[in-house]
Amino acid sequence: MPLAIVVVLLVVGSVVFHILSPWWFLPIASDWGMMDNTVQLTFWVTGFVFVAVNLFMAYSIVKFRHRDGHKAEYRPEDKKLEWWLTGITTLGVAALLTPGLFVWARFVTVPPDASIVEVMGQQWNWSYRYPGNDGALGATDPNLISPENPFGIDPNDAKGQDDVLVQSQDLHLPIGKPVKVLLRSRDVTHQFAVPQFRVKMDMVPGMVTYFWFKPTKLGTYNVLCEQLCGIAHFAMRGRVVVEEQKDYDAWLAAQSTYASIAATKAGDASAGAANYAVCSACHGADGQGNPAMNAPKLAGQEGWYLARQLYGFRHGLRGGDEKDTYGQQMAPMAMSLADETAVRNVVAYIASLPAGDNARQTLAGNVARGKALYVTCGNCHGDKGEGVWATNAPRLAGMSDWYLKRQLENFKSGVRGAHADDFPGSQMAFLSSVLHDDRAIADVVAYLGTL
Repeated sequence: MPLAIVVVLLVVGSVVFHILSPWWFLPIASDWGMMDNTVQLTFWVTGFVFVAVNLFMAYSIVKFRHRDGHKAEYRPEDKKLEWWLTGITTLGVAALLTPGLFVWARFVTVPPDASIVEVMGQQWNWSYRYPGNDGALGATDPNLISPENPFGIDPNDAKGQDDVLVQSQDLHLPIGKPVKVLLRSRDVTHQFAVPQFRVKMDMVPGMVTYFWFKPTKLGTYNVLCEQLCGIAHFAMRGRVVVEEQKDYDAWLAAQSTYASIAATKAGDASAGAANYAVCSACHGADGQGNPAMNAPKLAGQEGWYLARQLYGFRHGLRGGDEKDTYGQQMAPMAMSLADETAVRNVVAYIASLPAGDNARQTLAGNVARGKALYVTCGNCHGDKGEGVWATNAPRLAGMSDWYLKRQLENFKSGVRGAHADDFPGSQMAFLSSVLHDDRAIADVVAYLGTL
């Protein structure tokens, strides 16, 4: 009898919890209401079975409990009962599967007037490609992927010249227009998912998968990766911005095409030398850094990373927090570079400087413990701290230890990486939490000094 009561309470508690639960679907923002209907049908079918089976089990516990003078009946076969169970189970399974077939038929049938956008997933960020005026995307080849050609577009394909490339985490779409989303992965299996759109699909290396939907509500929605794609999977975020057509058109027109990016001249180190004259007052003539001026070593650092940080300082992604005293000092210095050409030139000049010796170590720590802690960091920054472009991770080996320590502290405290558009910074803010205290930071920085 007590067991029967427990089972009944389990059923009642489950139903009450469902009714009172605050966890419901986010408001839908696409025309995929069929998905919600199918989930609701699945819930009602499985919910009915859950309640019926458990209540029947509670009834059986009471009805057929042991009682003196009653003998259990052994019935190995009961054709009537078997037919009933087979029939009811068949109806239940059909009720679950049949609606899904209709949804799937619509899911794989893309409207002829749908536009196209390509999503590229990599550890651990998103980038996007739109067709140009010709309405078609150019051919790609994974062997052509590089920092200068992140989508691997074939330069000999005329259709790819006007492709619009978006390296930020924001995917812009016009409201009320169907769109076919092509999905590619650069490294491992990812999954592009926006809960409010009710559609998602795996991104498999070597394949191009797709789904389609029509945005129906203006707003900004979070993009999630819902496949366990590596250590920073939880921080692989992005945004979909659904806006009016005129706003979308204006945004798209402001983006760069493959042809314009390919035509961009490489930085001129000679011209950059003049720009660097201002920088050298703090960072040193050879980019060796100067702790007294709170200026880290630059020589030997990755050019793409330096360019991104200068962009961040110029556009408020870094140096905007009132507690970031040194970042606030750097922001106006970055603004002294008149335009992107000046940024490319100064980065080219820094790249021409000899890497030189490792920056002088100024901090002590437990190197052995730091090595163990660095295993997590090495997934992005490389086993030897060499930096990895594909994971947006800069070089750490040989750089200024006091500066690395300060940045880790800033990430942990939210001084750095809190800006809404600083996606790599926000990922680092999440991951810095593996270093639980100041001692852990000192140890891992001490280990980096040995690389």
